[in-house]
Amino acid sequence: MIKNDEIIAAAQEERFTRIKNDSQFPMNAVRFCLNFENIKLEDIQYITFYEKPFLKFERLLETYLSFAPRGLRSFLKSMPIWLSKKIFQKKMIKDKLNLIGDTSNIKFLFSDHHSSHAASAFFPSPFQKALILTADGVGEWATTSVFLGDGNKMSLEKEIHFPHSIGLLYSAFTYYLGFKVNSDEYKVMGLAPYGRPIYTNLILEHLVDLKRDGSYRLNMDYFDFCTGLRMTSKKFNNLFNEPPRKSNSIITQKHKDIACSIQKITEVMMMRIVKELVNEFGIKNLCLAGGVALNCVANGKILRESGIEDIWIQPAAGDAGGAIGAALITWHQYLENKRCKDKDSMKGALLGPNFSRNEIIDFLSKEGVGYKELDEDDLCEFVAEQIDNGKVIGWFQGRMEFGPRALGARSILADPRNKSMQGYINNVLKRRESFRPFAPSILEEDLEKYYELSKKSPYMLLVAQILEKHQFEKHTNIPAVTHIDYTSRIQTVSKSTNKKYWKLISCFKKRTGVPILLNTSFNVRGEPIVCNIRDAFECYKNAQLDILVLENFIIQ
Repeated sequence: MIKNDEIIAAAQEERFTRIKNDSQFPMNAVRFCLNFENIKLEDIQYITFYEKPFLKFERLLETYLSFAPRGLRSFLKSMPIWLSKKIFQKKMIKDKLNLIGDTSNIKFLFSDHHSSHAASAFFPSPFQKALILTADGVGEWATTSVFLGDGNKMSLEKEIHFPHSIGLLYSAFTYYLGFKVNSDEYKVMGLAPYGRPIYTNLILEHLVDLKRDGSYRLNMDYFDFCTGLRMTSKKFNNLFNEPPRKSNSIITQKHKDIACSIQKITEVMMMRIVKELVNEFGIKNLCLAGGVALNCVANGKILRESGIEDIWIQPAAGDAGGAIGAALITWHQYLENKRCKDKDSMKGALLGPNFSRNEIIDFLSKEGVGYKELDEDDLCEFVAEQIDNGKVIGWFQGRMEFGPRALGARSILADPRNKSMQGYINNVLKRRESFRPFAPSILEEDLEKYYELSKKSPYMLLVAQILEKHQFEKHTNIPAVTHIDYTSRIQTVSKSTNKKYWKLISCFKKRTGVPILLNTSFNVRGEPIVCNIRDAFECYKNAQLDILVLENFIIQ
């Protein structure tokens, strides 16, 4: 929800329904946005959907026609859904919203998919002028797009169309490695440092025709996502001499090497595109969005090696962030309103629901749970002490984050110096793959004392190397947040954006000399990040965390 030039509220339906990646109509998220501002649906002037259903349907039909008679099963499966629901999106949206209020005076608009992504990256950024690169699986037709942003306008400069897609290429490998497409791509990125890039030449020789300017084409003989119900074809499987890994089977060294190889290829592809754009347009501010922009290893390399001077990445870079972009396009381009700010206007991505002191007391009283309440200073001192003593904390504070990263509002926190903590949290508490890395939340002012990174990383979207002075043989002094290749996915914490979390880390620094906490999302495997008080309490119990902190209340 946008009011004037300000992002007021944003949330994903999955957080309310507790169904990960919930694709139902976001009724709960809509109600939250209205309630947060204490308005009715009738007070809304414009509602914008983040893509154009008719163009998407056109792409679907053309693709099936191009590959016919292949893909008949997939065609027969998808057509009834499109013809009954998806193609008539405007009617469906109006019908659903009419259950909440009167839509008769609301104007409904549609923005195309990649414009929504681009707007979500450029308009909240601190840049008045920037290159905008969006890369994902596919929107309507576009898979990779370049825009120029200037003031309150964006202009499309060039794009690559389906089926040629960096996002779908990465997703094909995600599928082949036994992970869930459109959900687990980050697992491939986390697995990559355990492997060697020995298949990069094979990929470039057979799967991707990559040009010097960064443009590319996929060899569709090896892929099945255009017409089939799988991502890869038999020819792809034969290229790597085995079928796709079953999801619960052992991850072998070969799987790690394949993950490493596709990660390297993705970095090379993104780097070539950005270098070419800098040379062509001479603009050195870059905005990124689309699912590929969540590849924080590639982002870190782009920042260091592509020739850009500054970067801003939409924290909800996937399709959820398209909602913000769609709203901002309406405000700035459709209504031609000027941009008022020259600073990051995402408010630290803290755009979701928050809960009052009375709501917490009511919940704990009804549940018969014992608690103690401390003032903010004493709370931070106490929690820092408990983390120093090896305790794992469920930290529930303020407004919930928008996007896939926990940024200190709905986080599980622990001691980054404890070498066993990564395995303990992964295997015992979150019950997930042991190779998954954790992020360091570091005080913004101490960043360059630990990492080879001079730019802030408030949204955990940049990976950087830990400084050599903190490296020892096969480990560091913060091993629980350092990956096997001596890198970390960094979150810088600012006093101005998240004062309480900054204060907690400062207390830990005062006790230990280390200005860092281990930060991972407050959830267990297969669940969305917690949203409300009950979610946090249930997760605290189920994951058997040591302490739950609900605002200033402590439950042990």
